[in-house]
Amino acid sequence: MTSVNEKDATLSNLLHEDRKFPPSPEFAAQANGKADLYTQAQDDRLGFWAQQAKNLDWETDFTEVLDWSNAPFAQWFVGGTLNVAYNCVDRHVEAGYGDQVAIRFEGEPGDQRNVTYQDLMNEVSQAANALEALGIKAGDRVAIYMPMIPEAVVAMLACARVGAPHSVVFAGFSAEALRSRIEDADAKLVITADGQNRRGSVMSLKPAVDEAVAASPSIENVLVVKRTGHEVAWGDKDMWWHDFVGQQSTEHTPVAFDSEHPLFILYTSGTTGKPKGILHTTGGYLTQATYTHKMVFDLKPDTDVYWCTADIGWVTGHSYIVYGPLANRVTQVIYEGTPDSPAKDRWWDIIERHGVTLLYTAPTAIRTFMKWGDELPQSHDLSSLRLLGSVGEPINPEAWMWYRDVIGGNNCPIIDTWWQTETGAMMISPLPGVTATKPGSAMGALPGIGIAVVNDAGEPLGNGSGGFLVLTEPWPAMLRGIWGDNQRFVDTYWSRWPQYYFAGDGAKLDEDGAIWLLGRVDDVMNVSGHRISTTEVESALVSHPSVAEAAVVGASDETTGQGIVAFVILRGGHSEDASAEDYIQELRNHVAKEIGPIAKPRQILIVPELPKTRSGKILRRLLQDVAENRSVGDSTTLADPTVMNLISAGLAAAPSDD
Repeated sequence: MTSVNEKDATLSNLLHEDRKFPPSPEFAAQANGKADLYTQAQDDRLGFWAQQAKNLDWETDFTEVLDWSNAPFAQWFVGGTLNVAYNCVDRHVEAGYGDQVAIRFEGEPGDQRNVTYQDLMNEVSQAANALEALGIKAGDRVAIYMPMIPEAVVAMLACARVGAPHSVVFAGFSAEALRSRIEDADAKLVITADGQNRRGSVMSLKPAVDEAVAASPSIENVLVVKRTGHEVAWGDKDMWWHDFVGQQSTEHTPVAFDSEHPLFILYTSGTTGKPKGILHTTGGYLTQATYTHKMVFDLKPDTDVYWCTADIGWVTGHSYIVYGPLANRVTQVIYEGTPDSPAKDRWWDIIERHGVTLLYTAPTAIRTFMKWGDELPQSHDLSSLRLLGSVGEPINPEAWMWYRDVIGGNNCPIIDTWWQTETGAMMISPLPGVTATKPGSAMGALPGIGIAVVNDAGEPLGNGSGGFLVLTEPWPAMLRGIWGDNQRFVDTYWSRWPQYYFAGDGAKLDEDGAIWLLGRVDDVMNVSGHRISTTEVESALVSHPSVAEAAVVGASDETTGQGIVAFVILRGGHSEDASAEDYIQELRNHVAKEIGPIAKPRQILIVPELPKTRSGKILRRLLQDVAENRSVGDSTTLADPTVMNLISAGLAAAPSDD
């Protein structure tokens, strides 16, 4: 890697972290992933990926590992054929594991259901027969708009079984969002449910589907799972899942598809413009999802109980609930509801009762639990846990440490992972049996992955510098384009530096070469000529013992170009300090002490909640609207749109820097 002077770095390098946590000798000795994986991948990258692919069952062996002749459109495992559902279900039953529980389902009202691999094979076969009876053929698109129930997994696998690419739409999205995705994919079928249970209430799903379908002439049928049993309107395209799927045969022979056959389209959740359908195909995607799940989570299929708390509406649910885990013969928990229903200890109760050993969740959830206090997790026996993961956005060092100490009992490796809808599977993560981790850092590229941090000219930066995160080599699970718009794919990801994939994230390399993710480059603030990442200022604020969560934005400032405005949620027991001007000043001084006076916030506002989507993403653009006294933009995707009223009302009273 070429070293470049610090002045050439794109982002100021502010926070430093010296704490390191090597894996225990006991964990390292039993780990799936050993240090030789890095050596193998470095010596023969394509040979390494061929070896990972051979952990799957191929109907026809591939003849070429990678065809990159039409870059940036990759073809992996050329000539090979396989069936994804067979790899996730049938082969485990054939190997004698039909009685192993695949899914331990926990409904929000408290209902429970165990689905064995034999059960899963029967249900997926029935659903595949139902799809074919409805005229769904290989290549037809199916929209899925469902809660977190076992039938959602069955529906996805049934689509994969018959070669019909699915488009899963998060069940919190509006009818218009569903309609636009149906239209873009030209879907023929919608699979949904009457409703879902959320915070003790029934949230109806069918009305949004009815509205979307009424404006979508491509839809021929709607399959409806009866989840809540409340009354729903019924049309001539509608049919109950239990009636139609339930009457099908449990015998279905899967057909092998080409490695590059489309597996799914997943639309990114932007609120403006034409939907951007990320296209993933079969062999390369399943290879990388399976490999990363096995190595990064250190999965032991005979003994582990795994829980990824994501929703199938996001890529995390595709790769690390459905495809990667099931291909590895996982036993996993699937939970329908929210962390605070019926009480704020629901997750810890689930972990204790099910003996969960591997937990994968988002930093926003971790910081919420910090806010609620240590007593809730400490009231449950969490000793079954042996590894903890985070995903979704950079994790603050303080939240990382809380996760390790309070949830993991100071005994679990933390794997902080970076990847995207577009990458399909993890790209940057520690290997838990190898890596000495640092709180807040995703550490390094996984074996087989090429990563660099570059400056504006595309030149790789040396340790101690911050810049743009790029991928330097094609990878198996990479997106194969944007559905129906290949030029947009090239323009969006490959135009800035044609030799690199760039999706908009900043990163820094610390003095040891560990990678620190700094969030979207769009969120970088320019303060008096210094380009400062919002992530680093947020981490400094959360390192104060009274702060549970923070979101930072840059607001126009006549003197400095941009001023730093922070929105802060306090931990339980600290709310009495919220209005004190000297307390605000203490927080501002704390940031200055942690990362320098240049990063001292101009304003800090104590808020009860931050504007988050149902997936836990903070919508900083709405906070920037407030900070710059603009009318607040579209807030329809928020979990609680009323949050913005509280934030707007409080900003004017917040002390600021004179």
